[in-house]
Parts: sequence; structure tokens; C-alpha cells
Amino acid sequence: MTAAAAVSTTSESRTPQQIWQRVRGLLLAVLVLVVAGVALAAARSGGQHGRLDPRSADPYGSRAVAELLKDRGISVDVVTTLDEAVGAAGPESTLLVVGPNTLTAHQQRRLHTATTASDGRTVLIAPGGPSVARLAPGVRPEAHGPVTARAPHCELPAARTAGTADMGGIHYATDADGAVACYPDGELASLLVLPGNGAGDTVLLGSPDILHNDRLDQQGNASLGLQLLGSRPHLVWYLPSLDDPSAADGGAGDGDDSGGGGVEGESDFIGLIPEGWLWGTLQLALAAVLAALWRGRRFGPLVTERLPVAIRASESTEGRARLYRKADARDRAAATLRSATRIRIAPLLGVSAREADSPAVLLPAVVTRTATSSGELSDLLFGPAPADDAALVRLTDQLDALEREVRTS
Repeated sequence: MTAAAAVSTTSESRTPQQIWQRVRGLLLAVLVLVVAGVALAAARSGGQHGRLDPRSADPYGSRAVAELLKDRGISVDVVTTLDEAVGAAGPESTLLVVGPNTLTAHQQRRLHTATTASDGRTVLIAPGGPSVARLAPGVRPEAHGPVTARAPHCELPAARTAGTADMGGIHYATDADGAVACYPDGELASLLVLPGNGAGDTVLLGSPDILHNDRLDQQGNASLGLQLLGSRPHLVWYLPSLDDPSAADGGAGDGDDSGGGGVEGESDFIGLIPEGWLWGTLQLALAAVLAALWRGRRFGPLVTERLPVAIRASESTEGRARLYRKADARDRAAATLRSATRIRIAPLLGVSAREADSPAVLLPAVVTRTATSSGELSDLLFGPAPADDAALVRLTDQLDALEREVRTS
């Protein structure tokens, strides 16, 4: 018998059909989830945008302030790459940078160089950590505070006109000459205006709340937002994107002056994930833990006990046969049949029960009582597992025939 013929399906080696039957339910559930997710994303993709997006009408979007600016004759252009933002910066433009912390060190330095030479206004939304050192040198982010209604307490005309506004978030301190600090919390400001070398300036907002749709009609938020963003006839709304080619420029050495920029990068990446996905991931993780506990539960070791009723040998045999068939355990069934046959014929051949499983002892004794060759008897009594159910049935018939021959010889 060749090696290829000896390979057969056992209870430990599943066939592709068995594997498919076991995993098809799970694959179907995954497919349903994927289809549902794609359908939901397609249904919501029409008018949905991210936070502080001037095209978004969501509570945390900024469509309201963008429309008010357009009504005042301010042109609003949305850009998503650094090249577009730098190219649009100029003395007649206000550059609003949403999420400056998401920019790489190389992008931040390039943006600062371009805005310093543009003589326009640059508005940075909640810059923190190393991004402040690169985009607004001389400014220190000192602390975080709650966003609440605050009075301006400064001489900035836009702040004095707006009055009380919802300010807070990151607070800043600086020793720069001519800097104007507004909406303070103690000695620290949540709105800081830095004069430039020319006619330009840089505005640091500690929190973006005054630009959100759901807060624009509260306090003096609308007035403050319109004055900060509408000081020039052209507003460039820069929404950094992960697929911006400029993010790959500058090499790995950009972060060597960050003083812990790796931690900031991780938090920035998490901040890019929508809140719904975070909750969904948490729920999936909880479901996985519960499923693991359910599947891995144990009730202790098996305890043998006397059965309350007698069970017929035929019923026990049929039950075990059904279990073998359900598991496709032809190897175990064949081994049990061969072992039982060897045990029954061994006494008839003068072989002890202990040596019934030894081919070197049992086969010569069987050969002397039958007309079957030693090779055929070896395959019959000690051979490989049957390849299919039909082969198992033939093996059973052959073992019965061998036992009858031994008994009658």
C-alpha cells in the first residue's frame, strides 16, 4: 500500500466540508455586519463630515459660522493638504488650522514659516505640547480648564465686542511683547493673540467650542468667532488629513525635538477616531470577553456514578456508533473493531490477551489457522484507518469473516 493511499480522514483531520459546516455560521454573521456597516456608511455619507468641518450641520460641525461668514462677504475655502494651505496663505487671508496637533513636526515647521511670511492671520485650534513650540514660539501651554462662560478681561476689540463667551480648554502663557491674553483663568489665557513681524498675527484658541453649531447662539460665541475668522476677506479652512503626501516628508528625525512627541502622536491618533467607533470597539471587546467566558466555562471534573437503569448493550453500541459517525471518527471505530477482534481470537490461537496487540506474536498464529497471507492479515488487523464509510463497512465484514474462520478451523 502506497503512502498516498495510507492518508485518510480521521477525527483529528477535518475535511473541507466539515470545516465549512463549522465556520459558515460565523462567516455569515461577519458578512451581515460588514454589509450593514457598508450600508450605514453609504446612507450617512451624503452630508456627514467631521468635527469643526464647515460643511457639517452636526452639533460639533461648523457649518453655521461658515454660512454667516459667507453672508458677510467672506469667501470660505476648505483645504485638506499642507500644500493647499500654504499656497492660499497671504495678507488678505485668514488661515484656520483645525487640529494642529495632528500635523507632523515637519509640517508644523513648514506651516509656521509660511504663515510668518504671509502677513495674514493664523488661527490655531487648541494647539498643545510640541505643536505650540513649533507654530507659536515663545508660548507655553500650561494647563487645561473647563469650557465655561468667561469674561474677556482684555483690550482686544473682538473680545470686548463679543463680551462673555464659552472659553476654556488649554490655557497659555507667554512673555512675548505685544501679546494680548483674553478670557483668563487665573493668570493663564484661553485666547492668545500674538503679533507678527508685519501686519499678520497668530491667534491661539484653547477650545473650539465657540465654533460648534450647537454653541454658536450662546453667549457672545457667534460675535467672537465671526470677528476672529472674518478679519480678512478670504478664510482658508485647513482640515489636516492622514493621506496628505507632505506628512511623509521630513524623515524620522522630525520628532527628535518634540520632548515626548510620541505620546502626543498616540493621543492625536485616538482623537481622530470618531466617538461612535470607540464605543463600538468597546462593546465588541466586551462581547468577546463574555463569549470567551461562555465558551470556556467549566463545571469541574466528570464524576462517574451508577446508572439508575440498565441499558442494553445494543443501545450503548448504537449510541457510541452515532457519536463516532457524527465526528467522522472512522479511525477510532476501526481501532475499536480491530482490538475487539484480536482480543476474541487470541485465546482461540493460544495467544495471551497481553500479546493480542503484538503483530509479531499474533500474526504468525493466525496464518497457521487461515489461508490468508501475512501481509493481508497485517492490513486487516493492524492497518490504517478506512478512507470512507464504505471502507469501514468492508473492514467490519472482513473482521467477522476472519473470526468465523478462526473459530471453525
